[in-house]
Amino acid sequence: MRCSSFSSDLRAFALVASVASVALDACSSSTSDTPVTTPTADAGADAVAPALTDEQQKSLALQGMHDALLLNANALVQAATDLQALAPVTTGRGWDVTADAKTLTDMKATWVRARTAYEKIEGALAPLFPDIDYVIDARYDDFLADLATKGGDAYLFDDRGVTGMHAVERILFADVTPARVVTFEKALQGYVIAAVPSTETEAKDFKTKLLAKLVSDAIALRDAWTPAKINAAVAFQGLIALMNEQREKVEKASSNEEESRYAQRTMADLRDNLEGTRTAYSFFKPWIVAKVNTKDPSKDGAAVAAKLDAGLVALDAAYAKVTGDAIPAPPATWSAEAPSAADLATPFGTLYASVRSAVDPAADGSVVFEMNVAAELLGFPIFTAN
Repeated sequence: MRCSSFSSDLRAFALVASVASVALDACSSSTSDTPVTTPTADAGADAVAPALTDEQQKSLALQGMHDALLLNANALVQAATDLQALAPVTTGRGWDVTADAKTLTDMKATWVRARTAYEKIEGALAPLFPDIDYVIDARYDDFLADLATKGGDAYLFDDRGVTGMHAVERILFADVTPARVVTFEKALQGYVIAAVPSTETEAKDFKTKLLAKLVSDAIALRDAWTPAKINAAVAFQGLIALMNEQREKVEKASSNEEESRYAQRTMADLRDNLEGTRTAYSFFKPWIVAKVNTKDPSKDGAAVAAKLDAGLVALDAAYAKVTGDAIPAPPATWSAEAPSAADLATPFGTLYASVRSAVDPAADGSVVFEMNVAAELLGFPIFTAN
């Protein structure tokens, strides 16, 4: 989800990036510092094709990224549609954990499909369409904070107030939500205990209101994802912001505020974030590699891309060390401000330290640091966390 710091970082950046994008467009008729050349089909071995301009490089990056991420946007729509179709409505009753057991199991699996698709496009799409992102992906506590002056949201199953993927998750996975999560949420102003539909009316509202809104929001996001609406600078910085947010997503597990906390699959969210970022970045990479830094050759595009690739591999390796879809349970004595050596040696502590190092904005060689260097090469503003 869009954590509050993540949202504010992106909103602040979007204004700056839009100005930078105009400046980049104004200069895009010139060629990049280092020509990208390819042999012609019918010329001699030494013949090369004309160099690509910045505008051509950007167009190729945006079209490639659009086409690749559109597959997941379509998958999100399909999964949300399937989830709505599965939701049972039975005359005279709500859900029955015995009679509806198979359907509820299938719904949980379908929710996971939707979640996987969304997390792979979150970085690029969320900053471009923040309002749609919010209603799809905001956490329960974020919604309640915004609804505090409006009386909260006492009814779980409609299309108002708390909506989106986590609202659905909270209901679907109410039977397996960890007690520590319930304890955390009970302290929230406006808290309402999570429960499955207990009446026919609630079941019908869940299907025709809450899930219908998820479907319509997913369609709106998918339909908004067109090349004409993609600001390259904003999308690229969204990827950086999402990588920066990885450590916050891990840290929040220690206070039971983690993202997919009801289904206990926040670790899977992190892996999907990384996969989606690597996919999107791959379309910017040829443009980055084509760049030359005349002041510091060590920051030439090829060198930067190599360090960034290594950073992404390191983060992937850190994630691969964790078994399963859930973030390891933090030790009871955990302190993010001053973790002890013993706590850092636990599975959670190891993950925390690895992620923190891999995305540290100030550490040369980290994913966020190198993506910021790449942003400068492309003429984009660098990402700065609030």
